[in-house]
Parts: sequence; C-alpha cells; structure tokens
Amino acid sequence: FSGADLADGSCAHPTIPGRVSPLLPANHVTMTKGTGLVHTAPAHGMEDYSVASHHQLPTDCLVDESGYFTEAAGPELKNKNVLEEGNEAVIKMLQAAGSLLKEEKYVHSYPYDWRTKKPMIIRASKQWFVNTADVKAAAQDVLKKVQVIPTSAVNRMLEMLDRRTFWCISRQRCWGVP
Repeated sequence: FSGADLADGSCAHPTIPGRVSPLLPANHVTMTKGTGLVHTAPAHGMEDYSVASHHQLPTDCLVDESGYFTEAAGPELKNKNVLEEGNEAVIKMLQAAGSLLKEEKYVHSYPYDWRTKKPMIIRASKQWFVNTADVKAAAQDVLKKVQVIPTSAVNRMLEMLDRRTFWCISRQRCWGVP
C-alpha cells in the first residue's frame, strides 16, 4: 500500500500510556532515505520541527540542557542520560510493552562537538527576542571599541548590525561559543 493510505491515521505511543500520535506526511521522508514510518521529534531537528509547525503540534522537549530525560518523559526515564542509560531504559520499556520488533547495533551519525569529540543532541532551547534600537546602538558602540583586523571589516559589520531587525540573546552551548 502507499504511504498516503496512512494519512490521517494515528498510533499509540509505545512508552507513554494514553498518548496518541498522528501519522503525518513529510517531504523529507522518501523512498531513498527513510523507512516509510518514522518518528517525529519536533524539538530535536529542523525537518521534524517544520512538520510539527505545519500541523500545529506541540514542540515539547523531553530532554534537558544537560542531555537527561525530564519528568515529562515519565518516571522510568527521568534523570537518565539520553545517550547512555536512557537508550537501554527505552529498549527495556519497548520490550516490556511487546513493542520491540528488532534490536541491533547501529552507529548513528550524530553531530559531534569539535571540543569534546562527543555526540551532541539537537534540542529546542528557550530564547527571547528583542526588537529595540537600544540594543542595536549598544552593540554598535561596543563594536567600535573592538580592534578588528582588517579594519575595513568594521564598516561591513556595522552595516550588518544596522540592517538587523531582531536579536536573539541565548547561550546555545553550556561552555560558550568558540
């Protein structure tokens, strides 16, 4: 049967009782890449976020800033590291529910942190956005005090700051930005 035959269907969540997940079409799942039915984690990737946004789904993140499952993931997973004991806990939960069809070792292509050489988890983070002339003026004043090499780059940076309409103030990495 065609994947389109599954559109508007739903399935039970394998580890969260009572939770129902809709079956949704997604352009990033194709015959050449993907498995036909894939999970969507809107808080953990751009394609998944786009699908969720299009269908007005919540983008709840069950993983905290340190890579541990939150309370919302359930008591069996809470405070377990996603890439370590969390994986094993999920496998055991699937086995207990009779929902694990096959298990095999797989080397996932996680993005890696250039400093620690460890895999990174892509996750949504809380941010706030500012649209004020005060922030823009302060940034431009501070930039004028920085020694930039080559000096010709300062004007390009000041022009870029002048064109910017929104500002996002956030710390995406706990150790800072390179």
